[in-house]
Amino acid sequence: MGVDVREIGQAVAEESAPLQLVRREIAKAIVGQQTLIDRLLVALLCNQHVLIEGVPGLAKTKTVTTLAQTLRASFKRLQFTPDLLPGDLIGTLIYNPKTGDFTTRKGPIFANIILADEINRAPAKVQSALLEAMQERQVTIGDASYPLAEPFLVLATQNPIEQEGTYRLPEAQVDRFMLKLTVGYPGQEEEQRILRLMAGDEEPPAVAPVLDQGDILRLRQLTRRIYLDPKVEEYIVNLVTASRDPRKFGLEIGHLIQYGASPRATIFLALGAKAFALLAGRGYVTPQDVKTIGLDVLRHRITLTYEAEAEEVTPEDIIRRIFDTVAVP
Repeated sequence: MGVDVREIGQAVAEESAPLQLVRREIAKAIVGQQTLIDRLLVALLCNQHVLIEGVPGLAKTKTVTTLAQTLRASFKRLQFTPDLLPGDLIGTLIYNPKTGDFTTRKGPIFANIILADEINRAPAKVQSALLEAMQERQVTIGDASYPLAEPFLVLATQNPIEQEGTYRLPEAQVDRFMLKLTVGYPGQEEEQRILRLMAGDEEPPAVAPVLDQGDILRLRQLTRRIYLDPKVEEYIVNLVTASRDPRKFGLEIGHLIQYGASPRATIFLALGAKAFALLAGRGYVTPQDVKTIGLDVLRHRITLTYEAEAEEVTPEDIIRRIFDTVAVP
């Protein structure tokens, strides 16, 4: 059964307009950070989680909060600390001495958008509870499991500089994040615009909600319909395979890679490229879409050897060499 790319393109043209409204509303409060905003929208379209890394003061939290304000969906911000308990996140059982019964009090995890601020400050038990929510989209309180409402996204931030009082996230949990984003400093002109917006004598304009849950679910279904040519599928598989067996593609970097990307990388490269094509107003995926989203999908899925660390090679260096070597269809 053939795929009508024109029909998909027409559907994209008709239904993707609200995404431009979201961008416009976010721009009222956020200067620049277009890459971060686009990647958050990709995650929203794919119903997946994002890990955002950057030094303090780069508007990571504000961008996530502003995105949540453009959605008619519930939003909770959780400040992760070393003394946080699983019950503070998922809820707990409350004993009623009059009846002798336990009642369930649900925690803040029961929201559509979760901002996990400084996620690496919480201990292992909290991360375990969060991992169940991220992967299974349910939480267990006592002996009962409760499904989480759709959409459900965990947008987490972490500070790469200050490591006192932090816990390294388990690799299994890091792999659950579709994207790992690194946020850099703004340019000089952007910083001047930030100054005028935030230190001026006028209040920044309010951000209005433009997407409801029905819109989000409809756009997600449209994302799945974006056409992915078999040659682009093969290209995605080759990229991931090259991270595991680089010599097969003529890359002499095997001594730098301890573990290559997991099969989740293949899935997320395909889904991310589809979402990026939708944001660009296209009904089909190009190899450039894969390359554009690829760095953010792969950077936390390639584990380097001690030799690579000694040579100051980064995962980004490895990924760029793979992109430069694997043949593009």
